[in-house]
Amino acid sequence: MRVFLTGSTGFIGAHVTRELLDAGHDVLGLTRSDEGERALRSVGAVAHRGNIEDLDSLRNGAEQCDAVIHTAFDHDFAHFVENCQKDARVIDALGTALEGSARPLVITSSVAMGATTSGQPSDEDHFDATHPHPRTASERAGQALSERGINVVVMRLSQIHNPVKQGLITYLIELARQTGVSAYVGEGQEGWSAAHLTDTAQLYRLALEKHQPGARYNAVAEQGVAFRDIAQLIGEGFGVPTVTLTPEQATGHFGWMAGFVGLDMSASSTKTRERLGWTPTGPGLLEDLRVCLEG
Repeated sequence: MRVFLTGSTGFIGAHVTRELLDAGHDVLGLTRSDEGERALRSVGAVAHRGNIEDLDSLRNGAEQCDAVIHTAFDHDFAHFVENCQKDARVIDALGTALEGSARPLVITSSVAMGATTSGQPSDEDHFDATHPHPRTASERAGQALSERGINVVVMRLSQIHNPVKQGLITYLIELARQTGVSAYVGEGQEGWSAAHLTDTAQLYRLALEKHQPGARYNAVAEQGVAFRDIAQLIGEGFGVPTVTLTPEQATGHFGWMAGFVGLDMSASSTKTRERLGWTPTGPGLLEDLRVCLEG
């Protein structure tokens, strides 16, 4: 297939690019820079100049291809709500370009969207459109496209990691560096699910090749790493105290991250593995985090 890939030179997208090419697919990668264009050409992909603000460029790229994988996202968390709404507009534009065909659109969301009120790990088949998490905007946009007959598939991400970056945990590392403490809230037993970067890239490819229309898949290799264990490892790595905070103290310490820190983001990938034949093999989150801190 010829695949239009947004975020094609990003942390996740660059690995998806190589995974698709290695599997024999062609990649038309969205990029906004000369540097990005050179990076795509160097691995055998074709560059499509544009950005997620330019909906016409997105529609044009999608119209040229057999499938679309959307990994791009504006990670300015100071404007997280607005960026989730922007993502919904991007998804609508990409889906509209595919309307009237069976060409798949793989969009990206968070495992938090599968959380239930029962306290069980997030599940692939669950979605609460009224969930207060801003990222619901992405899945609502995808759901609206599905109702119009468009072949939408949802990839829900956990903390995607390698020895360089570890999802939201990268921001916790910088916070510990700035404040001189590594903190968690209460007992710190909230679980954060995780998956290695290379396993995640493989899962995007499998979702493209083997999906069922409307399916949701969880990129989860580890169901839930305790937040306290993450905080303690960061503290040890920097030689700073690891402290517990009350929910009231958390807002002042964590800033924009306070809304994430107290969340249990554990998730299951049992159905994903069964349905796509995915078997993650990469290192665990704490192993990669330890290498990062030692670097």
